[in-house]
Amino acid sequence: MKLDKKEILKALENITVPGEGMNMVESGAVNNIQVFGDEVVVDITINNPSLQARKKTEVEILKAIHREVYEKAKITVNIKVDTPAKPKTNEIKGKPIPGIQNIIAVASGKGGVGKSTITANLAVTLAKMGFKVGLLDADIYGPSMPIMFDVATEKPLATNINGNSKMLPVENFGVKLLSIGFFTQPNQAVIWRGPMASKALNQMIFDAHWEELDFMLVDLPPGTGDIHLSIMQSMPVTGAVIVSTPQEVALADARKGVAMFQQEAINVPVLGIVENMAYFTPEELPDNKYYIFGKSGAKNLATDLKVPFLGEIPLVQSIREAGDVGRPAALQTATPIEKAFEELTKNVVQEVVLRNKSLPPTEAIKITTMAGCAAVKKK
Repeated sequence: MKLDKKEILKALENITVPGEGMNMVESGAVNNIQVFGDEVVVDITINNPSLQARKKTEVEILKAIHREVYEKAKITVNIKVDTPAKPKTNEIKGKPIPGIQNIIAVASGKGGVGKSTITANLAVTLAKMGFKVGLLDADIYGPSMPIMFDVATEKPLATNINGNSKMLPVENFGVKLLSIGFFTQPNQAVIWRGPMASKALNQMIFDAHWEELDFMLVDLPPGTGDIHLSIMQSMPVTGAVIVSTPQEVALADARKGVAMFQQEAINVPVLGIVENMAYFTPEELPDNKYYIFGKSGAKNLATDLKVPFLGEIPLVQSIREAGDVGRPAALQTATPIEKAFEELTKNVVQEVVLRNKSLPPTEAIKITTMAGCAAVKKK
């Protein structure tokens, strides 16, 4: 019996290429088909180098041709593996942390731009949206999260997990929190060299019982240094958020912060830039905006660097006061501040959605909706 090549191609359209989501013919995986009577030779190229993927592909081709074309066909399948270079934005570094789906590093090129304030309010807004949120205060030399979350006097407790002693993060406002500030006195300066700081961070990351988290936010120290490298070597960072004010001096350092994450040796996707202290509106003149530090500087920087602009947060006295008393300003309901942080948070989540679309299923999660009751699930 002589087989028809068109029928064989049609049968192969029922097979999905491993890791690509398209059928074998549509994806271009079928290189050649040769027919000699009842003998068929199929040449295939796939991108997945694993033995399991190759074997699965071969078996599915045999089954499809036997089922759809001729059950007694003699089939030879030649599989070539062509593994493309991974895009920089898809590279994942560090050891996966069980249960933690997305890790977002929040950074700034310089101090004093409100990076920790943005991180705290981003965390509580994510929690308000229904996500499970953790926050790692990685600013070893200037930890501020215990004060911002009104837990400065708390101490993490120990718990036994499968025979191992683990730290329990302190929790407030729906956010789980660990900081070096829990282990030092308020007037005690942390004078550590890089290796000691890195060891302390690794303990808070891997010796803690974070449980299931949709998002872990990492509040990095200002600048670009040893702690940043330690975090990115230790954790599979999903992406980075850069915080800056519109001021030219801050923008110059923010540019360096973006460049750090985009270096070939690091390749952590920059989810976007946040403009903090964007403008000042006095209570007595609610319709007026005064651009004290310059106008749209961070927004223009995002355009220049071709990274997303995530939003702007105004310079408002109540944001500072809320942080000082340990109740992040985004918890205030029905206020322009709450609205600004909600907009920022939704933009961050949206960028994570776009980031994760191109990740392998075993490494990524899929955020199916994004609103007040957003849902996260594993792919």
